[in-house]
Amino acid sequence: MSNHSVPQLQLALDHTRLDAALDAAERLHEYVDIVEAGTILCFSAGVEAVRQLRQLLPEKTLVADFKVADAGSTLAELAFGAGASWMTVICAAPLATFASAHEVAQRYQGEIQIELFGNWSMEDARNWRGLGLKQAIYHRGRDAQAQGQSWSQQDLDAMKALSDLGFGLSVTGGITPQELPQFKEIDVRAFIVGRALTDSANGVATAAEFHQAINHIWGK
Repeated sequence: MSNHSVPQLQLALDHTRLDAALDAAERLHEYVDIVEAGTILCFSAGVEAVRQLRQLLPEKTLVADFKVADAGSTLAELAFGAGASWMTVICAAPLATFASAHEVAQRYQGEIQIELFGNWSMEDARNWRGLGLKQAIYHRGRDAQAQGQSWSQQDLDAMKALSDLGFGLSVTGGITPQELPQFKEIDVRAFIVGRALTDSANGVATAAEFHQAINHIWGK
């Protein structure tokens, strides 16, 4: 365990209006480590969402959740040029797209995150590591979550295998502070939380609960 760092808390902004996202970022940024311009926000407001969040939060790790499938270098240039620290590429993208996006990311001292949605294999994961990619995002999908599906042993085993390959994982999908202990043996880079922080008057208290749970489980 000692080689794993303490997980961070990531705020996902999935608003359809940029002003609402900026308000939420203003209200919550002090209580989180990473801020993400979510896919919904990026569709709605474009790369301007990334640009304005960067202006508001000059020091924060900022994610552009573009879920890129093609045009890796062009979209990476847009994201990192606007101030993103990390950008997501969907696992279905060809290796060439990962390679070209990764090349641009490196030029900006940024990183590519592999969005593990749908079908992928451990062979894919080894290929991504071969390109030098170090981050992946593991989901419990919104629809699965809506059906009350919890994290399965299969999920945890896959995460552990990715972790053992050298990936730092960001974990997302309606996570609660009570669920965190099951991820103890995994190299979790961040827990991503959206609506539990943004849609609630108790967002600040919820963030504090996450930090408390993280420190309790991973505290040195």
